[in-house]
Formats: sequence, C-alpha cells, structure tokens
Amino acid sequence: MPEMPEVETVVRGLRRVILNQTIANIHLNAPKIDADNPRGWLNRLKGQTVVAIRRRGKNILIDLTDRYTLWVHLRMTGQFHYVPRNHSRDKHDLMEFSLLGNGHVLRFRDYRRFGRVRLRHTDEIMQEEGLADLGPEPLEISAGEFVHLCRKSSRMIKPALLDQSFIAGLGNIYTDEMLFAAGVHPRRLTDRISRKKLVAMHGAMQAMLKRSITMMGTTVDTYTGVNGRTGRFQKYLRVYGRDGEPCPNCGTMIRREKVGSRSAHFCPKCQRLW
Repeated sequence: MPEMPEVETVVRGLRRVILNQTIANIHLNAPKIDADNPRGWLNRLKGQTVVAIRRRGKNILIDLTDRYTLWVHLRMTGQFHYVPRNHSRDKHDLMEFSLLGNGHVLRFRDYRRFGRVRLRHTDEIMQEEGLADLGPEPLEISAGEFVHLCRKSSRMIKPALLDQSFIAGLGNIYTDEMLFAAGVHPRRLTDRISRKKLVAMHGAMQAMLKRSITMMGTTVDTYTGVNGRTGRFQKYLRVYGRDGEPCPNCGTMIRREKVGSRSAHFCPKCQRLW
C-alpha cells in the first residue's frame, strides 16, 4: 500500500497538472465506486474546478468549487495517470476525468479494485470516519510530542506505528526502516523504550520520509507517480524486504516475523528485544 511519501508524491503531481482545471466529463467503470456515493454524484462533478489538493495521512483530498471534495484512498494498487486524451484506456482504469480544453485526461487505475473515490461536502469531510480519527502527521509532530505519544500507552511499537489513529501515514516499509535506524525491536513496548531511542526514532522517521519524498517514494510493487514514473527510495531500504540477507551493520541475517497481524523485518542483533 502506498504510504505517506508515495501519497504526498501523488498529491504534488496532481497539483502540477489539474489544479485550477475544470472537469468536463467523467467516464466510470466501477460499480463499487458508484455505489459508495450519493445518487447523481457524477453529474455534480461536471463543471467543477479543482481549487486545492491536499493530503491527510494516506488520504488525498481534491477540493472543488461549490464546496465539494473528492476523497481518494489508493489502498493497495490505486494510481493516478495524467495522459493525452487519445491514450488508450486500460481495463483497470476505473475512472477518467476529461479536463475542459486541456487535451489530457486524468485516470484512476486500480488493479485490485480496493481503492475508494468518494464525493463529500468540503465543510463536513474532516468529520468523516477514516479522517476524524487520524493521529498526528509524522512530519508535523515534534520529538517531545512523539515521546509523549509513545509513553502514554503500553503496546508493541510496530503495531502502534501502523495504527493510523496513533500516527497517520506510516506503513510496513517506513516503520521497519525507522525501527532499524533507531535500534528498536518491533515487539518492544512503547512505554519501555528509552527517551533517547524514541528521539532517535523520531529523527530517523522524519529524515527518511523527507528523503523518500524527494525520490518520489518507494516502489516495491505497482506504485507510480502521476507521470507514470516509479519511486527510487527502494534502492536505500536496509531491512524491509531483505529477510535472509545480511544486516548492513553487523552481518546477522535479517528476519521477517509476524508482529501483531503484520510482518516485520529486523536484525535480531542490532534490534534486541531486551
């Protein structure tokens, strides 16, 4: 699933190509998306102009005139592609937005069809379930706030970081990498991690996310930006997806184990449980 850097890359790409553009028409090839929206929602989209594009956690919010917002979650394989109008459609293109006088279209493609596209009132959208319950943004939380967040509960750190109500935008890739960088075992309890380790983890998180954004994110499966290009940060992953390979620090074999309901990649020597 695209994580915060990938979603932020998509948001920045969308701003470059559709901000201030007007939707002329919509082609829909997704009964599930249609059923998830109010009756007549496609007609409401026609003639709307994109006035702002923002991100909250892994959610993309495309604000339109008349106080409507398109709320998009890419889920596992969702993608946006900005292509010339005569570019042939793929069978996985679920939505196509024709742009007025532009010569291009914006397509929402989703191989596994788990992605969601919903139209809601802008003034009410942040009260929607899935947005209202999100935790702080990882690039906005201070080191002190991060320490306090971890100390006020007692749970395994890896599942905590994946909980979007705890902190928004992180997934398997960046949690594994930040835990490795700070030398913290994924099963360590949040209130048993030293302040020094938590501060190191916070610093690694913010540095890593910023660097990944500059590289258009991490592509380990289907993720691409709006321009169709893949990310480049996967070249710098140190533990994620490297189970059975030697640790880059000590040479011990990287392990992959289930922690909670999700997998975790870590070095058992550099990231001791006790």
